[in-house]
Amino acid sequence: MADLDLRVKLIGKLLARQSVATMSPEQLARAQAARIPHNRVTDYLLGGVARGAQLRDTTVAGAQGTLPARVYRPAGPGSFPLVVNFHGGGWTLGNLDSADWLCSSVAVVARVVVVSVDYRLAPAHPFPAAVEDCFAATVDVAARAAELGAEGQLAVMGDSAGGNLAAVVSLLARDRGGPDIAFQGLIYPATDLTDGSPSIEENAHAPILTRTDMEAFGRHYLGAADRRDPLVSPLFAADHAGLPRALVQVAEHDPIRDDGLRYAAALRAAGVPVRTTTYVGMPHGFLAFPRLCRSAPQALAELCAELHDALAPS
Repeated sequence: MADLDLRVKLIGKLLARQSVATMSPEQLARAQAARIPHNRVTDYLLGGVARGAQLRDTTVAGAQGTLPARVYRPAGPGSFPLVVNFHGGGWTLGNLDSADWLCSSVAVVARVVVVSVDYRLAPAHPFPAAVEDCFAATVDVAARAAELGAEGQLAVMGDSAGGNLAAVVSLLARDRGGPDIAFQGLIYPATDLTDGSPSIEENAHAPILTRTDMEAFGRHYLGAADRRDPLVSPLFAADHAGLPRALVQVAEHDPIRDDGLRYAAALRAAGVPVRTTTYVGMPHGFLAFPRLCRSAPQALAELCAELHDALAPS
C-alpha cells in the first residue's frame, strides 16, 4: 500500500484521543451536542463553506416528527437537480455542521440543491431510527422539490455511515415504490456490518477509523439487531437489480475499504452502472479534511462530475 502522509498520521493521533470507544455515556452525549464553529482553525481543518454557496436551515419530515436540515444551493436564480445528503459519524456522531464543506462544495461545483438531513443518533435512537428518518426525509424532500428551488432528478449521497444510509434508502425507495432516485454517491460506505471484509483486519489500526472504533459504533447503533438485515448491511439484499446508478469511493487505508468494493461488485453483477475508485494512501474519512488530505479535491471533483452527468436532463 502507498504510504500515509505525515499530516494524515497526525490527524489520526489527534482523533485517537477522542475515540468513541473510550467515551463514557456523558462524554458521548456532550460530543453529540457539540457544534463546530466556523473560524480560521476549523475552516482550515474541515474546509468551511464553499464560496458561492447559499445556506439556509429548515426542517424535514422524519419517521417520528420533524428533523433539522440544511439546504445548500448555488448563488443566483434558477432551479437545479436535488441531492439528499446523510452525514457520517458511525450513526452515533456527526451533525449538519460536519457536512458543510462537502455539501456546499457539491452544490456549487455540481450545480445542484443539496439537502443535508440531521437524522436521530444512536445509542439513544438505535437502528432502525436513522434508516427510517432518512427514508422519510427523502420522501418529504422529493415532494417539496419546487419549494426548495429544485427540479428534475433526485440523488442521494453520504459518507461512511451516511454512505450506508444512502445505499439503504436507495433499496427502500425501490422496494416501497419511490421516490425515483437516479444516482447514489457512496463515499467509503459501510455495507457489511457483520465485519466480513478482509480489509478490516488489514487496516485494523489505521488512522481516523480503527477496528475498535468500528466495534463501538456497531454496539451503539445495532444492539441485538440482525447484522445481516439488508437495512443494516445492504450488501446482503436479496437482489440489487433496479438500484440507482452509483459512484463508490473507497480509501486504501480504511478498515471498510472492501465493504465498498464488494458492494460495487454486487451492484455491477446485478446490472447496475457503477464507477469505483480507490484513493491510494488515504484513510477513512479523508474527505472530511480537504485541506490536509491530498486526494480530497480529486474525490470531490469525481463526485460532482458523476452527479452532474447522472442528473443532467436527457
